[in-house]
Amino acid sequence: MGTRALVAAALCLLGATATAQSLPGPDNRPAPGNEVPALTPREAGYRPQVNYQLECSGCHHVDGEGSRANDVPRMKDFVGHFLDVEGGRAFLVQVPGVSLSSFTDAQLADLLNWMLTSDIAGDSTPVDFVPYTASEVATLRAEPLERIDVRRNVLLERMRAKRIAIRDGLGDRP
Repeated sequence: MGTRALVAAALCLLGATATAQSLPGPDNRPAPGNEVPALTPREAGYRPQVNYQLECSGCHHVDGEGSRANDVPRMKDFVGHFLDVEGGRAFLVQVPGVSLSSFTDAQLADLLNWMLTSDIAGDSTPVDFVPYTASEVATLRAEPLERIDVRRNVLLERMRAKRIAIRDGLGDRP
């Protein structure tokens, strides 16, 4: 590379770094249309279906099928069976994705109730299902699970003891 090319390259790099800015300056303004900060899902007051799309479907997928490749259990036609075994109702609130979410207790109760009565749960939800309340969710989420697999495996064994087929998409797990 010739001297002129080296000088030109150095000037380009120097010019680029001289104008680069990592922190907003005092004269920076939002782009047109972005003057008002966006609301979080918690603040927006979306319907439970929308909250599911925003917070759950990224891992569990839109239809609740989950992802074996990513070790994410399927909820489709299965999640309601947790209500059939001791400790399962609390488990659904205490899993970290639920208990540590940004939603209010009432939003979480609505989301769980929708999920358990929608096509996601299908026929797996017991006919005598009692909807979650905001106060119940508040109590349960105050104690999130640290060892999710340990609790989940106990619940799956309780399902097996009741002859409930484990259709969680993670077939080779306990």
